[in-house]
Amino acid sequence: MRSFPAALERLSEQFARLPGIGSKTAQRLAFYMLGLPQDEAEEFAETILQARRTVHLCPICQNLTDQDVCPICADPERDQSLICVVAEPKDVIAMERAREYTGVYHVLHGVISPLSHVGPDDIRIRELLERVQSGTVREIIMATNPDTEGEATAMYLSRLLRGLGVKVTRLAYGIPVGSQLEYADEVTLLRALNGRQEM
Repeated sequence: MRSFPAALERLSEQFARLPGIGSKTAQRLAFYMLGLPQDEAEEFAETILQARRTVHLCPICQNLTDQDVCPICADPERDQSLICVVAEPKDVIAMERAREYTGVYHVLHGVISPLSHVGPDDIRIRELLERVQSGTVREIIMATNPDTEGEATAMYLSRLLRGLGVKVTRLAYGIPVGSQLEYADEVTLLRALNGRQEM
């Protein structure tokens, strides 16, 4: 015998599919959504659908955008010859919080992780190589997380890029090993950025 209506159970199951959401939190969210006025629930659902329809990858840096080219790549004040390579779009937000970096980004959308069956062809490496081969890039900053997968990805990319006549540096270890960029404070990120070293 079911405890809840089937539609409520399905809603709870959908919330439970989100990262970091357990079954109890998913139930609370489902009950909260049912308690919303009809117009707010419809607005919430429409916002999700609108984001799915309009947000796509920037053709240059692979970051998320709702424009033809993301605002960072389109900014004439940014140094297009300096590319900071990050694993995820949320890492761009973390780097931008420091308000000191004036270059552009490249988002890999993952890291090399053999245990998770993620290889070099599964992330946005080809697009990075195409940008470097254009001849306008002077330095690549590796800003993947300082964990096993982040380090492996940075080392793999540095070997690929070494033969292309571009300087490859790595963020200094102001960021603790095993931590995530999104949780680093602005001062730590600034020190790591300023203390980067050639790989």
